[in-house]
This record gives sequence, structure tokens and C-alpha cells, in this order.
Amino acid sequence: MTPDIRKAQPGDASELAVLMNIAGDGIPACLWEQMAGPGADVMAFAAGRVARSEGNFSYTNAHVALRGNSIAGMLLGYRLPDPPGASPPDDVPPVVRPLLELEAMVPGSWYVNAVATVAAFRGQGVGRSLMELAERLAVASNARAVSLIVGDGNEGALRLYARLGYQPAGRRPIVALPRFPHAGEWILMRKDVGP
Repeated sequence: MTPDIRKAQPGDASELAVLMNIAGDGIPACLWEQMAGPGADVMAFAAGRVARSEGNFSYTNAHVALRGNSIAGMLLGYRLPDPPGASPPDDVPPVVRPLLELEAMVPGSWYVNAVATVAAFRGQGVGRSLMELAERLAVASNARAVSLIVGDGNEGALRLYARLGYQPAGRRPIVALPRFPHAGEWILMRKDVGP
């Protein structure tokens, strides 16, 4: 059964922050913790950032998939600049630099910054429905491709993206954090959708 999908709303911010953190394998929470400062409630800080109307991590760039009245998944995406912006500034956290370098390889694409499904709803077509929405949004924005970045250890996501026709377009080593001890590579994947 296809989930209902709607634009995210400010009241979804807490659930969106959790799903963004899941999609980012914990990296967002590490970055939010650094920004929030000592003793802060990290997820409350994150929800406040998501509830803003500006910035890439804003609810305004998100859609939610619903099963009944429950949020089952989330898509966060937008069109990347074409041509690409300047090189990442020197003060970008090292963990983020490889991701920004990969983004710069797909200027003008519709970029899936984060897509995640709540554990209880996995395997029910939620992720596929959100990725199909990403492709429709890409076409509507006149982007010629959809792009995303995934860790090479995320086998379930890699299988889904391959089934949907995404192809590897670049790789960068993952930079580990103390609480993010992953190794391996980030893989930029791309699917052409426009003329």
C-alpha cells in the first residue's frame, strides 16, 4: 500500500530531526551537539533548527510519508546550484568536507540530502515512494538528475538505489568521529531523469 505523502510542517520538526539523524548515521547529532553547546538538549536544539523556514535542513525542504496518523518516513531534498558554489570553506568540519566535495560533482541535480524510514515501517515501500517523489520533484524543478550520497556499508539502501536505477558517480573516504567510528567510503549516486 502506497503511503500518503505531504509537505512537512513546523510541527513535524522533532520527528524530522530524528529521521535526519537516522539518515545521517548519527553525524547530524554530533554536529548539532557541537553547535548547541555543553548541557544542551541536542534533539530539542535540532528540532528548533528544523522548524526554521530557512536553511537546507529546514522543514520547508522536507516531505513526510504517513501510515495512518503516524510519520513513517521523510525525504529532505532540494536542487543544487548550477554551476556549483565555491569550494567548501576551510572551517567546514572534516567529517562534512567529503560530502560537500561529492555534492559539487553533481551541480544542478535535485539532491536527496536525507531519506529515512521509521524502523516499524521499513520494508513496506515507504522509501521507494519517497524516492519516486524525489524524481517527480527533480523533473518539476527542471533538474536533469537526482543525486544522493550513501555510505558503502548501508547495504539495504544501496540495494534500493540500484533497483531504482541509480549509478555510482564518485567516492570519498569517510572521516570518522569519536562517536561515529564508521570507515569505508561515501558513494555519490546519480540517476538521470530529465532531457
